[in-house]
Amino acid sequence: MRCRFLCQTALLGLFAISAQAQRILFVPAKPTPYESAATVTTLAGAADNRKGNADGPGSEALFAYPMGLALAADGTLYVVDDENMTVRKIMPTGVVTTVAGVAGSRGSADGLGAAARFYHPVGVAIDASGTLYVTDADNFTLRKISSTGTVTTLAGVAGAKGSADGPAAAARFNLPHGVAVDAAGTVYVADTENHTIRKITPAGSVTTLAGMARQKGSADGAGPAARFYHPVGVAVDAAGNVYVADNGNHAIRKVAPDGTVTTLAGQARHHGGTDGPGSAARFLFPTGVAIDGIGNVYVADHLNCTIRKISASGEVSTLAGMTLKIGHTDGPGPQARFVGPFGIAVDAEGRLFVTDGTTIRRIN
Repeated sequence: MRCRFLCQTALLGLFAISAQAQRILFVPAKPTPYESAATVTTLAGAADNRKGNADGPGSEALFAYPMGLALAADGTLYVVDDENMTVRKIMPTGVVTTVAGVAGSRGSADGLGAAARFYHPVGVAIDASGTLYVTDADNFTLRKISSTGTVTTLAGVAGAKGSADGPAAAARFNLPHGVAVDAAGTVYVADTENHTIRKITPAGSVTTLAGMARQKGSADGAGPAARFYHPVGVAVDAAGNVYVADNGNHAIRKVAPDGTVTTLAGQARHHGGTDGPGSAARFLFPTGVAIDGIGNVYVADHLNCTIRKISASGEVSTLAGMTLKIGHTDGPGPQARFVGPFGIAVDAEGRLFVTDGTTIRRIN
């Protein structure tokens, strides 16, 4: 069961959680102050939660639970449309088109555009050449889409889950979710059900950067000594540090290039919506993470239905949404409402893009 099922229902602070997660009783936090006048708008999709697969202008386009998203240098936004099993793009003009896959048709075929098939894709990243990297969760593979739209399998074998490192075709994954790529072309993957962070070199060699396969936990430490609990979102900075939305631990973790893991914000097994210094802040099943050019980390705090910011100094604040207030409302940060933000990306100007329910939201 994928992480997207962790939260869909909330009532009086008692949440329905997937069978893989604990049942929790959440005491709502006091409203937190907002650090800026962020403004939320809907870029594409249906605010009334209608699902579909229509391409076209943003207000007419339909999605079926979009998840990961990635920004190209020209402002094109690529979106993984999970239930449609497609990869879509939103042009700077706002027009939505389908890049690869066919809505409602699952499979694992490689090929050009509509000839390719996916099986619940979740994450997407883009490199400087315009190549896309997609976590094809239920195929247990990593896919690659060239700038001309040809889909190939980068690592793993469709239908064969596992945790093996090695050459791309010999490597195995277990419901991979988040993906990021650095300037050198190294790909980082949140291997969610293995509770690990994996690394794929440009030559195609897969290794485990941090965590131990099938060993969940919350320990900081070097490489295999560290533990994660359903890591979901990943982002990488210019120095090669990997930031992880450690979903089941309600924390944001940082993995140094040598594999050393520390906790950046939140505290394992302590959930909530509190802002403040890193270790005092609380999250509730965070799913998406992005980093800007000056070291600010942005978090899609999925079950809190908020967008959070971790400053370069480690201070956590709420940019948009209100803790435990579910809805679809555009407007200034405190008045805006989210259904359940999942993926997040940031552009060079500091604008945020968020997948939320059946829509794509933008925060200026």
